[in-house]
Amino acid sequence: MNIMLVSVTERTREIGIRMAVGAKTWDIRIQFIIEALTLSMLGGIAGIIIGSGGSFILSTVFEIPSVVSFFSVLLSFSFSGLVGIFFGFYPAYKASLLNPIDALRFE
Repeated sequence: MNIMLVSVTERTREIGIRMAVGAKTWDIRIQFIIEALTLSMLGGIAGIIIGSGGSFILSTVFEIPSVVSFFSVLLSFSFSGLVGIFFGFYPAYKASLLNPIDALRFE
C-alpha cells in the first residue's frame, strides 16, 4: 500500500490534468486499482517461479520428492491478486478525491 500511496503523491499533477480534461472519479480509481493489481500479479508470478524453482533445486539436492500442485499455484496467484485489489483501493480512492485545481498547483 505504501508504494501505491507514494505513486499517488508523485503523480498528483497527472491526476489533476486527467481530471481537468474530463476523467471521472471512477476512471482514476480504476487506473490505480489496475496498476496495483498488475504489480501484485507480477510479484505473484515471480514468487511462483522462485518457489517452484527452489522446490525443484531442493528436491534434487536432498533427493526428497517435491510436488507443486496446480491448486497451490492457482491459490497463491489468486491471493496475490486479491492483495493487490485490497491494498490498491485506498490509494485509488484517495487519488480520485483530489481537487483538480489543487492537484495542478501541487509541486
